[in-house]
Amino acid sequence: MDFVYPITVLLYSLSLIGYFIDFLTNNQKANRIAFWLLLFVWGLQTVYFVMRMFELDRLPLITPFEGLFFYAWSIVTVSLFINWKVKMAFLVFVLNVLGFAVMSGSLFVPSGDVTQATMDLLASELLVMHVVFILLSYTGFTVAAAAAVLYLLAHQLLKRRLWGKRLIRLDSLPQTEKFSYFASVASFPFYLVGVIWGVVWSISQYDHVWWTDAKTIWSLSVLAAYGLYFYLRLVIVGKGYRSIWLNIGAFAVLLVNYIVSGRYTDFHTWL
Repeated sequence: MDFVYPITVLLYSLSLIGYFIDFLTNNQKANRIAFWLLLFVWGLQTVYFVMRMFELDRLPLITPFEGLFFYAWSIVTVSLFINWKVKMAFLVFVLNVLGFAVMSGSLFVPSGDVTQATMDLLASELLVMHVVFILLSYTGFTVAAAAAVLYLLAHQLLKRRLWGKRLIRLDSLPQTEKFSYFASVASFPFYLVGVIWGVVWSISQYDHVWWTDAKTIWSLSVLAAYGLYFYLRLVIVGKGYRSIWLNIGAFAVLLVNYIVSGRYTDFHTWL
């Protein structure tokens, strides 16, 4: 099974190169090759996920390695849907730059299983749903952030009057900003429900919630950051350039929660 993972990463990098060539030269052939490579990557990821599930006799969603892998898999899944349904090639490119970074990062995380004692602690449907909903919300927020990056790119091209095929292939600024906003709005309930399930699991397992834990504080900070973004966009800032930066700022808080806070937690002891 171990040989599947490096092959997947290699093909993912080739797909990314194809999308990059298309981005630079408007090469539709490179775009098509990149899409089929990405589809093959998704297939290999799915095979790896299923093989690991049977090997460990559980859903592989618990360890940091498994979380990163599922995050990357869901990004590839969403990007394939966008490529098929929405036809936003540059969004697929930016999204998979982030997805490739996530999957490459998983190579530096131990891929072994947790101990039996930890497994007994984590054997709960509530915890599985908590993890799944949180990771799905991360994917949605990543889509929103990728669209925000494209908005900033298009904004700079227009500002510098760099007309060309690259600008033509980008959606209009209002459409891109709207897409980014609604991707965040659609992801927020998943994150909220995931946090609630985490609280319920903590109460059922420990009889209390670790409110002062770094992971808990930063998880609530993500809720606050996106809530503030929604409020400011709807009431004060409005649509456009400033709201895009608010979206990116909220995503930065999410990245801190995912990458940094896990190192200082006493609650998520298996991380």
